[in-house]
Amino acid sequence: MPPNRPVVLSFSGHDPSGCAGVQADIETLVSHQCHAASVITALTEQDTRNVKKLIPQSPENIISQANTLLDDLHVNAFKIGLIGHHETAIAIYAILKQHPHIPVILDPVLAAGGGTELSNDRLIGTIVDFLLPCTTVLTPNSEEARKLAGFDELDECGLELLEQGCEYVLITGTHEATASVSNQLFYDNRCWETYTWDRLPASFHGSGCTLAASIAALMAHGLEPVQAVMEAQEYTWNSLQSAYQPGKGQLNPNRFFWMEDES
Repeated sequence: MPPNRPVVLSFSGHDPSGCAGVQADIETLVSHQCHAASVITALTEQDTRNVKKLIPQSPENIISQANTLLDDLHVNAFKIGLIGHHETAIAIYAILKQHPHIPVILDPVLAAGGGTELSNDRLIGTIVDFLLPCTTVLTPNSEEARKLAGFDELDECGLELLEQGCEYVLITGTHEATASVSNQLFYDNRCWETYTWDRLPASFHGSGCTLAASIAALMAHGLEPVQAVMEAQEYTWNSLQSAYQPGKGQLNPNRFFWMEDES
């Protein structure tokens, strides 16, 4: 018989270049042998270099689509990516409150890799007030952590984000001016563990989506958050190491690197 694949429901934006957003989530989830369900939070005009336009979807449609899926599918994890508008955040919150037993992995996409801002103070405040208290694992990069927490020091940011309601916070260090990349996991009112990775000499489109979706997939398979965070980082680093360049901008993570290794 075919395997019974766990279901991950992704709330993400649509990236027409196919590198980030819901496409990145789907590739990652399928790579982990999960079934990917999705609700599009926003349409975008973007390429591998930057986002040019953001077109949020209506909160009513987001809630309706999600409820239809949740009435039919047994969802094992929620993965949240690009939100784009404070009303979208409220709509997602309404869904999460109806299903408090489902773990939530939130990648707070506040800006595009090319620099375009994808958030404002009102959206950030709504994420902090409504979504962080529902979040199992938060995966901000260092710049996003500072915006959400309001501190400069990353240790302070991690502790503040726990205080705001997240169960686990993984702050990634790719944006820091360091020789290697240090990712810090915060849990139980302290920095639980620091992971160090070789810094790769490139810029990637969809790396944050890949990491968060990998954590969601592994937790959907039953892994505890700390183990899922550790294994997801390894998966993501390998996908970046074997990335390719489909356009004129950032590289695309090769989320099926393991298939090529076996061939």
